[in-house]
Amino acid sequence: MSIVHSDGLGQFQHDNATPHASRVATKWLQEHSSDFRHFHWPPKSPNMNVIEDIWDALLHVVEKRSPPPRTSMDLLTALQDSWYEFPPGYLQTLVESMPHRFASFLRAHGGPTRY
Repeated sequence: MSIVHSDGLGQFQHDNATPHASRVATKWLQEHSSDFRHFHWPPKSPNMNVIEDIWDALLHVVEKRSPPPRTSMDLLTALQDSWYEFPPGYLQTLVESMPHRFASFLRAHGGPTRY
């Protein structure tokens, strides 16, 4: 966090996923809590993070590759190639969708949305 947000403005979004709530992860977060702000996300709430859309898009592109990746290095290469093949503006479109996503989230009172 200190490398990416050397200005001290980094914020960690804890999504309450099982691996992130393990004893080891919880202990680490407690020990490093002064290094960043911690944004608590309600458990079992809709995932509003655009990274999920990006992972999904990468998964679909990689699954269509022929031949499919067979080794971890093949997979890494496929993911990198797929990343560079995203259409111009794809990531910007996801960022610009955030106001609509949060409006849907608020209308659902924190419940499920189509995102």
